Amino acid sequence: MVKVIASSLRKGNVVEMDGKLYVVLRAENFHPGKGTPTTSVDMRRISDGVKVTERWRTTEQVERANVDEREYDFLYEDGEGFHFMEPETFEQIVVPHDVVGEGKAFLTEGVRCFVKTFEGNAIAIELPQKVVVEIAETEPVVKGQTASSSYKPAVATNGVRVMVPPHIGPGARIVINTEDLSYVERAKD
Repeated sequence: MVKVIASSLRKGNVVEMDGKLYVVLRAENFHPGKGTPTTSVDMRRISDGVKVTERWRTTEQVERANVDEREYDFLYEDGEGFHFMEPETFEQIVVPHDVVGEGKAFLTEGVRCFVKTFEGNAIAIELPQKVVVEIAETEPVVKGQTASSSYKPAVATNGVRVMVPPHIGPGARIVINTEDLSYVERAKD
């Protein structure tokens, strides 16, 4: 076990509390004008899947579990779960649907992800930070909107909703951040 400060926790990290392992689903730092900055963390207990929320001071020490983390290439999805292959050894692993969760929209054949395992079981998946998606539909630009500050809703071909600048239209390929679904830039291809 490694002690880390609460503010350094990220989605996919595994922490130990009261002898049980939890995988971090969401971590957010709050810095109020007055008072102590805190970190709010939504977690899922690995043993039974129960979700819990914890709040720590950002400087508090938290036990981070040592898990095996390796790169895997996504192959396909079936009733069992999501099948991944380790590129060096060609060893395959099945990641359950509840572990992948909302990240399934970004899994296309050949996408390289980090899969975290504990005692041989997949407990968390870390998607690439940025992915390219194609826009399926967008709302029309409202007259008088300035391009510098306003974004409009759009839906990508994989079903993900994202806010894009007014000049992005259907068929455009864009790069988005998988952590917060924010627009990064137009794809260079």
